[in-house]
Amino acid sequence: MDYLQIFDRKKHNHFLKTIAMRKLKLQVQMTLDGFVAGPDGQLDWMWIPGERDESIFQRVIELADSCDTILLGRKMTRGFTDHWENVVDNLPDSPEQPLAQLMVNMRKIAFSHTQTAINGRNLEVENGDLAAAVQALKKEPGKDIIVYGGANFVSSLISQNLIDEYFIFRNPVAIGSGLSIFKEQKALKLDSSTAYKNGKIVNKYLPV
Repeated sequence: MDYLQIFDRKKHNHFLKTIAMRKLKLQVQMTLDGFVAGPDGQLDWMWIPGERDESIFQRVIELADSCDTILLGRKMTRGFTDHWENVVDNLPDSPEQPLAQLMVNMRKIAFSHTQTAINGRNLEVENGDLAAAVQALKKEPGKDIIVYGGANFVSSLISQNLIDEYFIFRNPVAIGSGLSIFKEQKALKLDSSTAYKNGKIVNKYLPV
């Protein structure tokens, strides 16, 4: 085998590894003025009365079902796990039940510098370097990876260029001040945009 054949094989193997890597998807609710929560983490603006649209809920389920791992910041982990486990255990007739089953049964990894264990089903805690841990997860076999928050955790992922796909659910409401996930200039490419009858718009962005 000559040098060119060896080089071509290495290039081919690198290509296979590249296309096989899992993506980290961000799904986040955002106001018109670019906030993901109020100044103290308030999320009441997400449920402002409007026409119900089941298709946007189905979009959320489809996104979750395309993944098999959820990344969580420590601060939001207990609230996240408690909510979805309560729906599964105590609210069998809830319209959230299909999504709750996914949230509870999926592998979840909480990133923390201070805790080594947090209660929750299918939940593990990662104390290592964020970038190294996420890159290692992307190389594992399986479906994609998804992150929902919290704001500071997502900001760290964005700052370290770890997000591969941004799904921003833009809500038809402004709140004036709050928490942002973008701490610096970030250029993104709009890949698709879907408007829903409840006034929300889901924009999918890719890194430039």
